[in-house]
Amino acid sequence: MSEQDFQTKDEALAARQRRLHDDLIDSYDEELEMEVDDRLLHGDEAFDEEARETRRMYFKELFRLQGELVKLQDWVVHTGHRLVVIFEGRDAAGKGGAIKRITQRLNPRVCRVAALPAPNNRERTQWYFQRYAQHLPAGGEIVLFDRSWYNRAGVERVMDFCTDAEYEEFFRSVPEFEKMLVRSGIQIVKYWFSITDDEQETRFQARIQDPLKQWKLSPMDLESRRRWERYTQAKEVMLQRSHIPEAPWWVIQAVDKKRARLNCIRHLLDQVPYGEVQHSTIVLPAREHHDDYLRHPVPESMLVPTYY
Repeated sequence: MSEQDFQTKDEALAARQRRLHDDLIDSYDEELEMEVDDRLLHGDEAFDEEARETRRMYFKELFRLQGELVKLQDWVVHTGHRLVVIFEGRDAAGKGGAIKRITQRLNPRVCRVAALPAPNNRERTQWYFQRYAQHLPAGGEIVLFDRSWYNRAGVERVMDFCTDAEYEEFFRSVPEFEKMLVRSGIQIVKYWFSITDDEQETRFQARIQDPLKQWKLSPMDLESRRRWERYTQAKEVMLQRSHIPEAPWWVIQAVDKKRARLNCIRHLLDQVPYGEVQHSTIVLPAREHHDDYLRHPVPESMLVPTYY
């Protein structure tokens, strides 16, 4: 190899390490993320001023959008609106990160996540949509599906977990199923998070190298990596055959995780005709005091040791 080839290889390796480093930082919650960054920003691996400003802008916009999500939540409760948001995409596409930022400031009694495991033996004999239907929202609720009934069009198709007849029946049924839900008053918003082949490999490598994220890798994830092209074909068929006016698909470019999160939240807010709900002024009542009240001390044996 020539000196130029070695230089190109070193630059590619350095770029990959930067991406792995960025992925590590990105995996933490906002508060911890900022704390980690504060330490790194003043060390040998400090970001340049442009990168700092980009992160400041990201958090500023994220917090603003989360404030709007709180308004949307209040409106949903006030009006009894029912909202379903479906998150689909390849493994490591960033669905979980987007869901985390959406739910982070919301009431879990109003906005909840449905992330169903593989069906058990009993569920395999049920009507396919049955186990999903029980997680649909009541009035004043938002349900985010971290993967959904579209498993049949994706992982089940790619991994041969369903027959050709079951696959075709799914596409005959899913438009009617979703139209029925919409007619009943449930709003459905469907997102596909799109990443490149190279980006998925980088994120998988980051999970392999980070002990805090290795649990995210399953044998199914590794097999899905091998079957990238089959997933692409399955995704294309899914978008084509289930993109209906009542519940259209929206594709989010998700190679840049932070941009994907902001774009997703902003778009979701645009899909719901929410408005600000007026609340009465909250007044904290004075605490009552009674002469006969006696507070009993907590036994030392019940106290958690002060480790820190």
